[in-house]
Amino acid sequence: MDRTLDTAPGAARTPVRRTALASALLILALPPAVAAQDDAPRELEQPVMARMLRSGDQAKPLLALTPAGAQPVDTREALLDLRIALTRSKIWNPKSQRYDEVELRSYQSPGTHPDTPFVAPTIVTAPGETVRIRLDNQLPKQPDCTPKDINVPHCFNSTNLHSHGLWVSPTGNSDNVLLTLKPGVAFEYEYNLPADHPSGTYWYHPHLHGSTALQVSSGMAGAMLVRGNRLPAVGRNGDLDTLLRDADGAAMPERVLLFQQVAYACRDQDNKIKVEKNAAGDTIAWVCEPGDLGGIEGYDQFGFAPGATVDTWVQSGRHTSINGDVLPTFNGLVAGRIERWRMLHAGVRDTINLQLRELRPSHPSPEGLSGAALDNWVARNCTGPVVPQFEVATDGLTRARVAEKNENVLQPGYRSDALVVFPKAGQYCVIDAAAVASASITNAAEDRQLLGIADVAAGGGAPIAQLRPYVTERLVAAAESRMPADLRAGIVAALRDGLRLDAFVPHRDIAQSELTGEQTLEFNIDTDKTPNVYMVDGHAYDPGKSRDLVLGNVEEWKLSSARGGHPFHIHVNPFQVVRVLNPKGVDVSVSGDPNDSQYAQMQGTWKDTVFVKFGYTVFVRTRYQRYIGEYVLHCHILEHEDQGMMQNVRVLVPDGEGGGIGKSHH
Repeated sequence: MDRTLDTAPGAARTPVRRTALASALLILALPPAVAAQDDAPRELEQPVMARMLRSGDQAKPLLALTPAGAQPVDTREALLDLRIALTRSKIWNPKSQRYDEVELRSYQSPGTHPDTPFVAPTIVTAPGETVRIRLDNQLPKQPDCTPKDINVPHCFNSTNLHSHGLWVSPTGNSDNVLLTLKPGVAFEYEYNLPADHPSGTYWYHPHLHGSTALQVSSGMAGAMLVRGNRLPAVGRNGDLDTLLRDADGAAMPERVLLFQQVAYACRDQDNKIKVEKNAAGDTIAWVCEPGDLGGIEGYDQFGFAPGATVDTWVQSGRHTSINGDVLPTFNGLVAGRIERWRMLHAGVRDTINLQLRELRPSHPSPEGLSGAALDNWVARNCTGPVVPQFEVATDGLTRARVAEKNENVLQPGYRSDALVVFPKAGQYCVIDAAAVASASITNAAEDRQLLGIADVAAGGGAPIAQLRPYVTERLVAAAESRMPADLRAGIVAALRDGLRLDAFVPHRDIAQSELTGEQTLEFNIDTDKTPNVYMVDGHAYDPGKSRDLVLGNVEEWKLSSARGGHPFHIHVNPFQVVRVLNPKGVDVSVSGDPNDSQYAQMQGTWKDTVFVKFGYTVFVRTRYQRYIGEYVLHCHILEHEDQGMMQNVRVLVPDGEGGGIGKSHH
């Protein structure tokens, strides 16, 4: 059936087709809709834009900022209503070649797409703006659900909200993840973005200890884009957005790609997950039969089942979705046109090794294939040259130098902004390429998995033989036409010198001489206990204890893991990667390991999440700036967090005291 997208009240309702867009922000005047059929191609569409009410225009809801980066109104406030509810919809299952009916917790807002309701709207804001989110928890009420052990997953219908990566206060009604919003409670969050907030790609999701993984895996996640129009100036770096434009000033086309891993399951009368087994009795996939209703209602849907040697995500046979679609087709691509891909890993635990490869001509259709058969199809047909990704930002923060990547390893919580240009018309595979066991969260070698197909139309020019010089010249042309006259020559010279972006990095490097102290942190899992105990520094999460830090200090952190690999994430202040030592003590943050590229070109980058491999030591530096208060650090394998792999952090005023009434430094 056709679907429509509301504009302002009284405006015509515009039919919309589920198709990929040249820009993540073009949501009006789209082609007519087509009938939704189970066998129809699933065309990738951008997440809907949050319809935000901005001060100065109270009479009607406004769309988010334009691609050109329009300035917020005078009072610089934006309001979004966001409701949480149980939502029934469907998810494509390649194995059964039909849609599975599901009921999952989801964010709902004006304009929520009925076909992909498990993708939250994209919020667009700007430095200096205040974003108010009215969060209304309309999930069913639950009886008292708090267990004796806080690290046992619980209270699946209680929630809160985290603005992942934003540099805002962690207290009060700002990015406060220590709040609990029970069913029936509505609460207004207020994110006051400072005027010097970095532009970039961020995201938001629930963060209540005990229910985080279950809710995020349901699809409760959305992109949050901070757009900036600050040109570089003497003594101040500028926003990358001002460079990523055509010579005539038009914003570079872009796509938001939200990767999710919705681990839904159907259960039998004994409340056990329905599975398909092979002749040997091994589970090869989770099963939902016609009439079943899939859901996410237990932590047996995450991690390793008792006695299992395969991670439940691998065992489930579920597919990573992109913007709510499984195995979609990327349309609207044109050969020779550079696009900015804003990629967000909003999944719970599976590593994504994103690779773009030319598809072999005269290939058989992958329709109807799944599991090993689909992996074999990829191995036989996705054999053409790799299309490199030119990464310009990690975790929303502009890199000092563009990183050319043939594969882009994304761990949960990571974001990667990359410039992508296809050299010629044709079809390309978007794949989650094979990864060695040590590079993967599941700690097992993973097969290739097809994520989608990119259809690239002819651009009118000859095929591009060398993409790096092509990208360089386009950025140079933009700099020559857009950058301030007194800085233009230096910016152009930096671009020609290995695609350096010095004038756009949001934070100063942290030198050894600036350090005032150090911190150490070790992840571990005690597997000798049942259930396993998930720990930071030898202790499971205790909300009554905290790691005390002092405002104004600058410290180096030594991160390690005693069992498995874990993505380290800390709220509020980002960090700069200094070095990564492998088990032999060799720094792999420049060239990477021979069989694992994930640390390559990471030295010096600013991030808020970094993977800590078993046997490796990751050194990062950070400044405790602007904000005091209590927040958290944790593993971003979210069921690890829910089960204890988290620690409170308390930033104190500069004398190390003043931690609150009755509290002092300890």
